[in-house]
Amino acid sequence: MTTRILLLADIHGNYPALEAIAGALNPASFQFIVNCGDSLVYAPFPNETIAWLAAHRAISILGNTDEKVIRLLQGKTVKKPGKAEKRIMYTTTADALGPAEQLYLLALGKTAELAIPATAGPYPEKPVKIGIFHGSPADPDEFLFADTPDQRFHELAEKTDCRIVVTGHSHSPYHKYLSATHFINPGSAGRMFDGDPRSCCAILEIEGDIITVRHFRIDYKIDEVVAAIRRHRLPEIYTTMFQQGRKLN
Repeated sequence: MTTRILLLADIHGNYPALEAIAGALNPASFQFIVNCGDSLVYAPFPNETIAWLAAHRAISILGNTDEKVIRLLQGKTVKKPGKAEKRIMYTTTADALGPAEQLYLLALGKTAELAIPATAGPYPEKPVKIGIFHGSPADPDEFLFADTPDQRFHELAEKTDCRIVVTGHSHSPYHKYLSATHFINPGSAGRMFDGDPRSCCAILEIEGDIITVRHFRIDYKIDEVVAAIRRHRLPEIYTTMFQQGRKLN
């Protein structure tokens, strides 16, 4: 039996992108949905995003943007971001969250693990252990890119007993196999920075000892995000970023 897992990261409140992913890939066809954090901030659909994750029973963790929103919900201050045009994206997200969505966010941890049972047979293997992190197994704020030197991945493989490591944070999609460990970043579901504004995600399939990963780029209704940013009178620079698939600040 093949275990199919939808991998998401860095949704950044982009509910129209989630809808497009669901329309293209059918969430019901997966045994698990994994979300590597940064679910909120930058696109103004925080409640819809969390409701989608909850409804689909996604295995979610916190990212750095989510943690800052939690601090604001707790009445604490955040030192970063310092720029007013960034800071308002956090404060408006915290102000918009409903009670149920706040509880969902507060219940999330910084990491998670998932064990996929081995295929039955005369010589059963150990379960395939999947580690879910935002930045890396060593640091939730570490950026791992497709061009990060292999040596760093070898070092990280020594810090975890997971056979598969799934991360987000860098918005950089890749699949690497080093030191008997699969390292996967599904890319950003809601805010890619490579000049292609489409959503990015990945499908992980496990069948016995065979592990395969496929990345997907999916069109979504960017005009809905742009209209919502303008409706909420948020900084116009974000409409350009979503339209161009670029980080401009």
